[in-house]
Amino acid sequence: MHDSVAKSFIFALGMIVAFIPEGLLPTVTLALAMAVQRMVKEHALVKRLSAVETLGCTTVICSDKTGTLTQNEMTVNNLWLPGRELTVTGLGYAPKGDIYHGEQRITVADDGDLRMLLTAAALCSNARVVPPEPGSDRYTVLGDPTEACLGVVAEKAGLNYEAVSRSMPRVRELPFDSRRKRMTTIHALEQPVQGARRVAYIKGAPKEVLELSSTMSANGEILPLTQAQRDEIMAENDRYARNGLRVIAVACRYLTKEMNLPASMSAYTPELIEQEMTFLGLTVMADPPRPEVADAVKLCHRANIRIIMITGDYGLTAESIAKRIGIVQGEHPRVISGMELEAISEEDLKLALKDEVIFARVAPEQKYRVVCALQEMGHVVAVTGDGVNDAPALKKADIGVAMGISGTDVAKEAADMILTDDNFASIVRAIEEGRAVYSNIRKFILYILNSNMPEAVPSAAFLFSRGGIPLPLTVMQILSIDLGTDMMPALGLGTELPEKGIMDQPPRSLKSRLLNGKLFIKAFLWYGMMEGVICMAAYFYANWVHGWPGVPLAAAGLVYRQATTMTLASIVFCQIGAVLNCRTERESVFSVGLFSNKRVLLGIAVELALICALSYVPFLQGIFNTAPLALTDWALLVILPFPILLLEELRKYLTRLAKNRKGGRSL
Repeated sequence: MHDSVAKSFIFALGMIVAFIPEGLLPTVTLALAMAVQRMVKEHALVKRLSAVETLGCTTVICSDKTGTLTQNEMTVNNLWLPGRELTVTGLGYAPKGDIYHGEQRITVADDGDLRMLLTAAALCSNARVVPPEPGSDRYTVLGDPTEACLGVVAEKAGLNYEAVSRSMPRVRELPFDSRRKRMTTIHALEQPVQGARRVAYIKGAPKEVLELSSTMSANGEILPLTQAQRDEIMAENDRYARNGLRVIAVACRYLTKEMNLPASMSAYTPELIEQEMTFLGLTVMADPPRPEVADAVKLCHRANIRIIMITGDYGLTAESIAKRIGIVQGEHPRVISGMELEAISEEDLKLALKDEVIFARVAPEQKYRVVCALQEMGHVVAVTGDGVNDAPALKKADIGVAMGISGTDVAKEAADMILTDDNFASIVRAIEEGRAVYSNIRKFILYILNSNMPEAVPSAAFLFSRGGIPLPLTVMQILSIDLGTDMMPALGLGTELPEKGIMDQPPRSLKSRLLNGKLFIKAFLWYGMMEGVICMAAYFYANWVHGWPGVPLAAAGLVYRQATTMTLASIVFCQIGAVLNCRTERESVFSVGLFSNKRVLLGIAVELALICALSYVPFLQGIFNTAPLALTDWALLVILPFPILLLEELRKYLTRLAKNRKGGRSL
């Protein structure tokens, strides 16, 4: 009775140790941490490890336009003044270029209307362009690139910004906000103009600025702004916008005593100042798409990931850019403005989100509603943002993505991931890495579970033989596999590059199980049974060399320890074949290069060193009940990875063949 209880206890302990993968948790954690390090090299800084896994489930990316999809390097190409269009030469922020009306070059010195327009545009700005350092030709922008290019075009036209700003110092600012879509600055005048000692300059969205204007400046005169002229200005705005150009309107207002404004300028409000303006003209700027974005968008379409542009820009501009980079492919996608978004019902919003849609003239806080609707529809949403008001949407999204260059501290704090280059393509690379990480975790879990069955089979043989077969593998030897020899190769699998076609598959569901029936079947009934048979064969071989079956199986002493060492070593060598196989799920490991993952090779070298140490170091022999093996034993062990490797290659080949013929899925 006592003997039976002891055997049952040994069996139970062996089963527990064999089937609990002790090395799984640290391996998963380290794999995620290494993935985060790789993402940093791809300009994506992940703040929490769990976000890496969520990235692989992303089904929708809600992206800003300016700076994320585009280069955020503005260049003014055209100026439109009432009745005429001017062309601007030169690219970037270098003040090198000229202003032309047809073939004639003009400057602010010989064109009063141009001087008024560019003075207002340059002074109603907080950005500056810093000249290049010695040995460099790159100009640096301090502030908003949109505002910076206005100062550049003024300088191209011959306006001395420093002199003008000294003669017209700023005394008050009504800052830009996403709802007003405009900014106003108030400046003191050295000499009264039209009886005014101060002037207000305003710049912003053409529609909003026109609504505040009652007159316009044309050919040196201030004329009433008729409805026909308003329509003409908006038609010009739309013409530019259809070509993907960004349009900023500029206006001014001279503040006279007759207006009865408050004595304290701190009491000046947009409602008091932004009215009865004089329209001066339009500044037209190009912000080309980033060259790598079109390919990133194509990759998203292949991966069944939708991209929805949510921007504060004009609808036609947003539509043009979206078509150019491939976000929308239909001729007439729906463009929903911020005002429409406020009025639309939840049901209609969800209906709109099923088709190609662009959100334009949208306030940052309205992103939150779009994100909520998408999540209610079952999507896993990544959303980009850079402003303070983007924080609620960034927190609500499954993956909040803040801009590292242009983003505010509030946005970065709310986000799960920060793009250090503000580039949309970096999001797509992070999603690919997220998919690869999940795939790699499955790979090394499969690898770790592979050894569970050959660890359990010896204990089962011991129990069911009623002790007739002495325990072929001890508990300490099982632990040496789980916490020793299996660890380094598993970590190597965690660094495997994305498998070919990983972005040709649809996003996996957040509800999908990491450990599913197919993985267990593959681990226990495929690899496990092969390794289980091999390890028991190795055990009996070690006894056969010493006279079995002519003598009983050794239950103690040197022969027993050599037999258990042979069992242990056979599992380790089988796992070498298994780790090479586990590098790919569908493709042949030879197609990615059998020796291309240096960390896996390092892991194999470490586990070989460990099994040698367990066999030959006396101190470890005493702990793990091992003994030295003969050269003939090692020669046999070296052969063991090859049948494991080749049988799995055959299975992969047959699975690919069946999939190509019938559309089946591999294990």
